[in-house]
Amino acid sequence: MKRNFLFAWYQTPRGKLLQQLEADYLQRSITVSCQQTILQIGGLDWESEFIDCTLYKNFTVLDAKSMGCNKARKIQAKAYSLPLQSNCIDMIIVPHLLEFDAFRFQTMREIERVLKPEGILVILNFNPWSLWIRYQYLWDKKMADSWGGHFISRSRILDWLKLLNFEVTVSSEFNLDTVKSTHGKFITRGHSLTSTAYAIKAIKRRYNLIPLTPVRALNPRLILTNPLNSPTTQLNKHD
Repeated sequence: MKRNFLFAWYQTPRGKLLQQLEADYLQRSITVSCQQTILQIGGLDWESEFIDCTLYKNFTVLDAKSMGCNKARKIQAKAYSLPLQSNCIDMIIVPHLLEFDAFRFQTMREIERVLKPEGILVILNFNPWSLWIRYQYLWDKKMADSWGGHFISRSRILDWLKLLNFEVTVSSEFNLDTVKSTHGKFITRGHSLTSTAYAIKAIKRRYNLIPLTPVRALNPRLILTNPLNSPTTQLNKHD
């Protein structure tokens, strides 16, 4: 499935509304300091709407076709084979890439590898059950040519993140003009027919096993609870 569907959708009236909602959402989600490293996998060409590249100088866009904002630092590479060291990124943003990636689970493994423990991951995807997305597919033949049925449901993303030891903190849905978010234990796997897209924010957890040392068997010992009341002491007292 070609990523041209995404850019053609952004040119539609509803796509422009979604773009603005996603830009506002990403701007609020970027909470790391300017000194930390942020990696965006998949260029959008409108990154300047949610991040100031002159302030966040460690912001990098990785894209196979070298797409992305001109002010951002760029890396041309495949998402499923990141040319980066392990545990070196503080935050990773994946905007509408997994649904167009034939090696999406390998990409997820690479994301887990390069992200630091306690690092932040933000994923944006189309809602596969959206009536608006299906309607646009039937209406526009150019977009229909790129339709391959690879949109990923939120429940599947949640399963992948759980398998890779991520803790999902926020799940959001993008409706026509609002963003609805749920946190922590209130996150559900249900599907909405009205939301166009959804976002998942998660934290990479690193659980270290604590080895258990064997307990040595101790020989039981007799201890006098009150030596003053012992028979010897009482005899000496009578004498």
